[in-house]
Amino acid sequence: MLPTNPESVSRTRRAGDPRFVSQLTRNTFAVVLAGGRGSRLHELTDWRSKPAVPFGGKFRIIDFTLSNCVNSGVRRVGVATQYKSQSLIRHLQLGWSFLDGRLGEFIEIMPAQQQVDEAQWYRGTADAVFQNLREIRHARPEFVLILSGDHIYRMDYGRILAAHQERNADLTVACIEVPINEARGFGVMAIDDTQRIIDFEEKPEVPKHLPGRADTALASMGIYVFSARFLFEQLQRDTDDPTSSHDFGKDVIPHCVRHHQVFAQNFVDSHVGDPEKPPYWRDVGTLDAYWEANMDLIQVIPQLNLYDDNWPIWTWQPQSPPAKFVFDQDDRRGTAVNSMVGGGCIVSGSTLRRSMLFSGVRIQDFSLIEDSIVLSGVRIGQHCILRKCIIDKNCVIPEGTRIGVNPDEDRQRFHVTASGITLVSRVMLGQDVSPLRYS
Repeated sequence: MLPTNPESVSRTRRAGDPRFVSQLTRNTFAVVLAGGRGSRLHELTDWRSKPAVPFGGKFRIIDFTLSNCVNSGVRRVGVATQYKSQSLIRHLQLGWSFLDGRLGEFIEIMPAQQQVDEAQWYRGTADAVFQNLREIRHARPEFVLILSGDHIYRMDYGRILAAHQERNADLTVACIEVPINEARGFGVMAIDDTQRIIDFEEKPEVPKHLPGRADTALASMGIYVFSARFLFEQLQRDTDDPTSSHDFGKDVIPHCVRHHQVFAQNFVDSHVGDPEKPPYWRDVGTLDAYWEANMDLIQVIPQLNLYDDNWPIWTWQPQSPPAKFVFDQDDRRGTAVNSMVGGGCIVSGSTLRRSMLFSGVRIQDFSLIEDSIVLSGVRIGQHCILRKCIIDKNCVIPEGTRIGVNPDEDRQRFHVTASGITLVSRVMLGQDVSPLRYS
C-alpha cells in the first residue's frame, strides 16, 4: 500500500476530495508520449495517431491521460507527437488551450524535430524525451512524469509522486497485476518486501509470476516518475550508448534497476474510482479491445464511471444541439435502448440498441443499429442493418446496406476481426477522403 505519512496527506487533501494536489504536483513536468501509430487498430489510424482515436462518445484517447494530469494538479505538460499528428495537434489546440501560461500552466506540443540528428526522428521513447530536454529544463521541475497517451484509466499522479519522494527513489514505476498469459506484451518486474524492483524485463517470452501466485505477473503501465536531475543523467548516458535502442522499457529502466533506487507503485494505491471495484486500466490497442471498452460504457453499471464529477474527463467537442429521436409509429419509431448518443444526432424512425453514437450522426427511417460504435458525422440511410460494427468518421452508409449479417460477404469489402467486429471506413466504401475532415 501507499507508504505516505497520513499527516502529510491531510495537509494536502481536503476531506472528500480525491485529488492529491500538493507542492509535489506543482513541481512536476509531465511528458506525454503520443507519437504511436497504433497499427493494430488498422484503418482507424490511417489518418490519425492512436492517442487521437475517438473514444467514449465524445473524447479522444489522450484526453484520459491529460485529464489525469490536470485533475492531479500537474499542469505543466509536454505532448511529444510524431506519427500522423495533425488530428491530435488540432484537438490539443482546440480543447486544451484553457491552461493559463501566465500562471505557469501549459500543455505544449513537442513535435519530432530531429533535434539530435537531422537524419533521425524519435528513435524510441527515451529518445523522444531526450530530444526535448531543453524544454523540460526550462521549466525547472523537481520531478518528471513520463506518461503514455494511449491508455484509458483514471489515476491520481499526486499519490505516486508522494510515494516516490518518501522512498527517496531515483525512479518509480507504476505497475498493475495482469494474468500471466497476457504478460508477454508488457514490461514485467519482480519486487522485494519494500516494493523495490529487483528485476525488470521488457516483453519476456517467459514472464516471472508473483510469489505464490503462478497465474499473475506484475506489469509496467508505462508510467514513470523520475527525479529530474537523475532523468537528465540517465538520458545522456543512454544517448551515448551505441548499443541502446533508446527505449525506456528495453534500455533505461533495466539499467536503473541494476544500479539505482527503483521502486514500484501498484495502481491499486493511486487509481481513482470505486474502491470496491478492481482498478480500471485498458490498452485499447486492437479493434476488439477498442470495441469492448466502448461497449462497457453503455452497461447499466460500467467498470469505468464517466459520470464522476470529482474527476471529470476534459475534452473538446463541437457546440451541437441536443440529440433528437423522431417519429412514434409502430413501424417507424426513433428509439435508443442501452445506448449512448452524442449531441447533434438525429435518429429518425430507427432503432438503436446497445450502441454508441458520437456527435452529429444522422440515421434515417427503418434502420436497425445494434452493438455498434458510430463515429462523428456518419450518415446512415433507410432500411440499413448494422451489427457489431465500428463505423469510422463521416462515412455515408447507403440505403439498404447490411453489415454484420453475413461475415463472409463483409470480409470482401471491410475489415472483420476474428471475433466478428467489422470496421468500416470511407475508403472501403469507395468514398472520397479528406484527411482534415476524416481524422
